[in-house]
Amino acid sequence: MKERFLSLRIKVVLLVLWTAALLAASALVVSFYIYSGTMRSHYEKLTANLAKTTAEILDEEDVGELSQNVLVCYRAACGEDQPPDLEACSRREKETYFAFFDEIVDTDVYRRINDTLGKIRRANEVRSLYLVYVDVKTDKCVYVCDNSSDEDVCAPGTLDRIEERNRKLLEQGQYDFPAYVTNYSQYGWLCSASAAVRDNDGAVLANVFVDISMDEVMRDRQKFLRRLLGVLICTTFVLILVGVHVISRTVVNPINQLAQSTAGFVAHRKENGTAVVQELDIRSKDEIGRLARAVCKMEKDINEYIDNIAAVTAEKERIGAELNVAAQIQASMLPGIFPEFADKLEFEIAASMEPAKEVGGDFYDFFRVDKSHLAIVMADVSGKGVPAALFMVIGKTLIKDHTQPGRDLGEVFNEVNNILCASNSENLFITAFIGVLDLVTGEFMYVNAGHEMPFICHEGSFEVYRIAPGFVLAGIENMRYTAGCFTLAEGDKLFQYTDGVTEAADAGDNLYGMERLSGVLNQNTDGSPEEILRAVKRDIDEFVGEAPQFDDITMLCLLFKKKISI
Repeated sequence: MKERFLSLRIKVVLLVLWTAALLAASALVVSFYIYSGTMRSHYEKLTANLAKTTAEILDEEDVGELSQNVLVCYRAACGEDQPPDLEACSRREKETYFAFFDEIVDTDVYRRINDTLGKIRRANEVRSLYLVYVDVKTDKCVYVCDNSSDEDVCAPGTLDRIEERNRKLLEQGQYDFPAYVTNYSQYGWLCSASAAVRDNDGAVLANVFVDISMDEVMRDRQKFLRRLLGVLICTTFVLILVGVHVISRTVVNPINQLAQSTAGFVAHRKENGTAVVQELDIRSKDEIGRLARAVCKMEKDINEYIDNIAAVTAEKERIGAELNVAAQIQASMLPGIFPEFADKLEFEIAASMEPAKEVGGDFYDFFRVDKSHLAIVMADVSGKGVPAALFMVIGKTLIKDHTQPGRDLGEVFNEVNNILCASNSENLFITAFIGVLDLVTGEFMYVNAGHEMPFICHEGSFEVYRIAPGFVLAGIENMRYTAGCFTLAEGDKLFQYTDGVTEAADAGDNLYGMERLSGVLNQNTDGSPEEILRAVKRDIDEFVGEAPQFDDITMLCLLFKKKISI
């Protein structure tokens, strides 16, 4: 008996040692991998978004003029020859080369672009923000304007090589370079990305490059690894000591007492009416056999579960009833077709929202900004259920409260975004579309924050109105949003929706898609807004069949009947 006892103790010690070492190694590798990947992904997204945003902010005419001026000087300096190797040139040769570009920095267009780049760079605390012309023929990047946080600012005409990864993209006709991380001895770790500045015809005028320093991130990563390693070693050592000690005292030594206690449970159950399990017939004579008989203890937990199942069922029914009430409250918060709206001669509007769960994260809204302006809102909160519904209430209230007569819609989303970012502990975000229709002129001002593109019905045909998606609300603080504009003629319709429409899936995981949505809309161009919504919903139900609904389905249709006069 003593030998069997010692044999079991040795097995327990070895198992604890092996398990602790394996868990510590796994935790070290996984934690470091997740930390590194998260930080890298964060900086890559941040860099790419900033490059795209800067490209959208810069004035195309200024960029085109400055870029053309630099290219004229560049070709004048190079002549018919290849560009000079500035690193190998003498000081006098460099001075001669850069003399061609001296007058550019004194121009108003250069100052405007440089000031804009400086404001964006300082606001986002990045290392460098610069504008270059990518000369594919000579395999060079020609600096147009450079705004960096250090003294190493590249003057117009400075040449740099094209990264190999970017050259491959250029060969495919792609001028937007996704974010990538580099490590130079001169500049350290950098996360870089580029976005093309294009004119109205889509021609590339220049490229905006963003460099964000990752030196501090890399140092933090090494510190994190060292600290994590130290903590895991100490924790593992303590856990091994504690585990061996606890198991020895609480498992091996008391195993006979536990076996005796479980053996008496049946009689106790019969006497008190709370047990029916017979003693297990375990023939093993070692500690493991005796421990197996202690499994009878599970009956107590099972009995408690049975006793509690009625209470749990009642609680579940209560929660279900409360969710139904919450769904009714949420539905009542969304506007219906009010009487004063239904009899308006100048417009007709209809909307619907069908949540995937009891309560949803989609919402729509429409309201009069003043006598001559009608606002519509369509939005989708990330996630599902109660958290998304609560965030929906906040977003809907903020958007409506900040939409005031004469106020720029971009400023409305700027302020709403900052408020949502300040109180977003669950890391939710909202894709949103807001539009305000001038009932006098038909002018439709809008801002799109990462939402779906609307359909416009003009002259009897629905077509997608392609607009830049913008960035979501509650994603990044101080994000800037810009309003766009188009005009609706009398009789035009606007159809807006959430991704629950186009991403509705059938049993084979096939998506409903934009093409099918366009088809059903164009089959119902003569219908009223309410009839169009019913037709789209019928077509979605027919496509999905018996497959479960995974996302909220929300739609809105606006018919501009007639202009008004004030």
